Amino acid sequence: MPPPPPSPAHILRLHGSQINDLSFSPDNERLYAGDADGHVTISSTITLRPIANWKPHSDGLLGIQEWNEFIITQGRDNKLHIWQRPGKAAQLTETAGSPDLATPQLLKTLDVNSLNYCRFSIMNLYDTTDLGYTGMLAIPNLVDSSVADIWSLPSLTRIHAAVGKWDVEGPIPVDGRGDTKTGIIMALHLFLSEEESSSRRRLKLLAAYENGSVTLWGFSEGLGDMSVESKGWNEIWSSRIHVETVMAMAVTPENRVAFTVSADHIIGQYPMEQTECESTNASPTIHRTKYPGNAAIAIRSDGRIFATGGWDGKVRLYSTKSCKPLGTLSYHRDSCRAIAFANQNYEGFASDDADESDDDIEERLERKHWFAAGGKEGRISLWKLMDFTKK
Repeated sequence: MPPPPPSPAHILRLHGSQINDLSFSPDNERLYAGDADGHVTISSTITLRPIANWKPHSDGLLGIQEWNEFIITQGRDNKLHIWQRPGKAAQLTETAGSPDLATPQLLKTLDVNSLNYCRFSIMNLYDTTDLGYTGMLAIPNLVDSSVADIWSLPSLTRIHAAVGKWDVEGPIPVDGRGDTKTGIIMALHLFLSEEESSSRRRLKLLAAYENGSVTLWGFSEGLGDMSVESKGWNEIWSSRIHVETVMAMAVTPENRVAFTVSADHIIGQYPMEQTECESTNASPTIHRTKYPGNAAIAIRSDGRIFATGGWDGKVRLYSTKSCKPLGTLSYHRDSCRAIAFANQNYEGFASDDADESDDDIEERLERKHWFAAGGKEGRISLWKLMDFTKK
């Protein structure tokens, strides 16, 4: 007999509306969730109790992510906020019944354009402190949602403007169907790549669009240089395999492969390491599934598996190498629009206590295999996944 279907390890009932975004902290100690009403919760993965619960946005949340000692939130109210993350003291003292949970301190606000439901993309800069900033953030342009801007973190100074704007004096690239209009940006991924021809790293931006296409843009100047009106940015490749709008996109940790999902039944797989030349097209792989309508996609930090969240409420797991189905997580009855893997690579202590017990170590290692999914009904399901090492 086949084994029984898996069940969630825990269910969190902290929201009253659809869960729009989920993310784990880098150390797997905190789970961030935002809903369609603009409410955000931070839950301890150790106690499964809320650390913070507040409403940073007057409209639905589009993205929430911990970055260094900060929290970045983005909402449908056309605002992006940077908050000071609550310290460990709040995690240890707050209880499930506490009426006054911690509210993070608001540090900065950026006006953004949330017409396209596009979540921000953050890139860390670990060894480039001479630039004066330690991270970059990509987000659609405030005026034109078909192009993107790149801002420094945490200062929120614009570095690049209107990335992805076609050169009106030159030929506008067309895809295989002859379509020249990409529409608004639906998903972004900002990253650095090593150039084989030189020792320098190159800034690149992968963008997915309303018309179902995906384009990789590269900046020809140095990392510390600035640009306006997309000057210095060039198309590396572009491809369109989805009939419908790209709903979500995810990229492997080494920035080698990207995956997209849409309202159709296709999972798109794109090789990222392509030689740049004029009118170069990507060579994507089309994986046809039996399940149309996917709203979310996430890749585990070890790059071995990815998951999709479906309009039918089911989460499906796949191998990133072969796209072979690995299993289905079924709990949510309606659309699942938010999914997140815990950090598989984290090996640090779960607390500042040097006398961490064997049970604490076991729990910390177990949390590396956690997976979170959020449903339209407002519940968050937490799952303990198997290792999948041989997959």
